[in-house]
Amino acid sequence: MDATATVTPFSTLIRTASHEQHTEAETSTFMGDLLGGRLGVDAYTRYTEQLWFVYRALEEGAEALRDDPVAGPFIQPELMRSAELERDLAHLRGADWREGLEPLPATAAYAARVAECARTWPAGYIAHHYTRYLGDLSGGQIIRDKAEKTWGFERKGDGVRFYVFEQITNPAAFKRGYRELLDAVNADDLEKQRIIEECKRAFALNTAVFRELGEVFPLSA
Repeated sequence: MDATATVTPFSTLIRTASHEQHTEAETSTFMGDLLGGRLGVDAYTRYTEQLWFVYRALEEGAEALRDDPVAGPFIQPELMRSAELERDLAHLRGADWREGLEPLPATAAYAARVAECARTWPAGYIAHHYTRYLGDLSGGQIIRDKAEKTWGFERKGDGVRFYVFEQITNPAAFKRGYRELLDAVNADDLEKQRIIEECKRAFALNTAVFRELGEVFPLSA
């Protein structure tokens, strides 16, 4: 057994092991074009729609896991995003925003995998929980800032509420606490390795959504 595995915190292992996939997701062409202000608000709206399908799967599965010995500690109401996403979509698409709303194939696959983990594998659910919420608290703030400046949304207002965690007053402290939960996760080394692999899969699923969004919104030459 690798001696470092016993001393390296799990939160560090999971971050370093998924670094390559994380970078690939962050540097996707679609996200680069979106953050670079080269795409219109319609692309931002479509991206927000895809997020709603993923977070609906993530948060519909959360309630049943609240008392689970592995995933339970991670189910924290201050993280929940569905209500904010729905408010953003009502602002972006209008009151009837649900009409005709369809996930991209990659989004449907992503949401299905999240729902499957929530139902059958609580430790795997943690991988998706981690990749989404810690990302929102970190890189998500860059997206919010760009969206406000590019499309004129009110600061932390309708259209970008998804990125505003009103119940988390100190994000840095919250993220430290979250990493402590990861370090104390109720799983053996083999299960921890499976969580890491699922974390990589989560990033790959996210990257596939970006790829399909890039096909829907190609920049004209």
